[in-house]
This record gives sequence, C-alpha cells and structure tokens, in this order.
Amino acid sequence: MKKVIIAIDGPAASGKSTTARLLAQRLGYVYLDTGAMYRACALQAARLGIDLRNVERVAAMVDTIALQVLFTDGVNHIILDGEDVSELIRSPKISDLASAISALPPVRLKMVELQRRIASGGGFILDGRDIGSYVFPNAEIKFFLIADPDERARRRLLELEARGVRASFEEVRTDLIQRDKNDRERSLAPLVQAEDAVLVDTTGLSIESQVEKLHQTVLQRLESL
Repeated sequence: MKKVIIAIDGPAASGKSTTARLLAQRLGYVYLDTGAMYRACALQAARLGIDLRNVERVAAMVDTIALQVLFTDGVNHIILDGEDVSELIRSPKISDLASAISALPPVRLKMVELQRRIASGGGFILDGRDIGSYVFPNAEIKFFLIADPDERARRRLLELEARGVRASFEEVRTDLIQRDKNDRERSLAPLVQAEDAVLVDTTGLSIESQVEKLHQTVLQRLESL
C-alpha cells in the first residue's frame, strides 16, 4: 500500500500529538513532532540570551542551528548541538518561548524547510498548526482536530501535573486561549483548517476513540488512492 503524508492540525491540547503518535504506530508510519523542533529553537535562543524581539539575531541563530531529529522505536529524539534535549524542551518556560519564536518568519521558514526534507518521501504523520495548509498543502490525508477550551485546559493541566508543574485551571485556560489567538493571527502560516481537512471534535473522546476514528478514515482514504 502506498505510503503517504498525513497532516494533523489544530489548536493546542486538542489531542494532536498523542493521536498522531499512536496512529503512526498502528499504520507503521513515522511520527514527526514538529512542535519539538520549535521548542529546540526556543531553547537555543534562551541559552544564547537572545531577545526574541531582535528578529535579526534570531534569524542568524536558526541559520546556523545544528538541529537533528532521530527516530527510535517511534520516539522523536531532538538533538541540539549534539545533545539530546528531548526532556529539556518540555518545561513551561520553553513552551512559552516556543509559541513566540514559532511565529517569527525566519524560524518558521527554516523549520518548514527541514520538515519537508525529512518527510518528503511519505510514510510520515506530522502534527502542528499549519501542516496541511502550509507545510504539506498536497498531503494526501489531512485532519483538523478541535476541542472545547475547558476540555483542552483540563488535558493540559493533567500533563503539567504529571511533570510536577503546578498551575491553576484558569491560568492554563487563559494561556491556551491566548495561544490560539496568537496562532490564528500570525502573519505567516496561521492556524487554519485546510479546505480538504477532515474536522474532528475530540471533546469527550478518549485517546483510543480519537485514534480509532482517524485510523478508520485513513484506511478508507488509502483504499481509494
């Protein structure tokens, strides 16, 4: 069966990453965590003390960044300057910086170039804000996941608690809504549902149900390709 590119887009905490990773396992595809690539850029900027308002310095940084994504048993390992930073990039501070740095055109262009190079041969599932609309507009199968803001805040709060990070429900919800606004209003490749993307509301769905729903759709689409 032909190996294609599957794009899964949607706002933060809509279930994209977990669903994409588990769906990749079912299909025997490779999951590429594009968000982790922006987090690595944010970590590098933080380490170098670069003010994100200084776009020229940020552009110079990403122009020379030594970033690799290695795949081991379905797990993405983000290698920055030879160091595995997969855990370091998950802190709340880096999450905030990643949201800001990903909106900068020089960063977006560089990471999109890398994403296209990695996944161009097919057999990849990518999730993000602009995979189906901008990174791979010709992807054979596209999904756009949404969920109620309260549900998304609850999910994100559980993720943070699992990592030992304390936060209130209202803080998390407010942050998600602001992030949605930033993603939708950025000038380059904003968060938008591609015209040919299948809309899936994950509110109230378990991860297993989400994966099954997408899996059945993919199997149907693959039969017709």
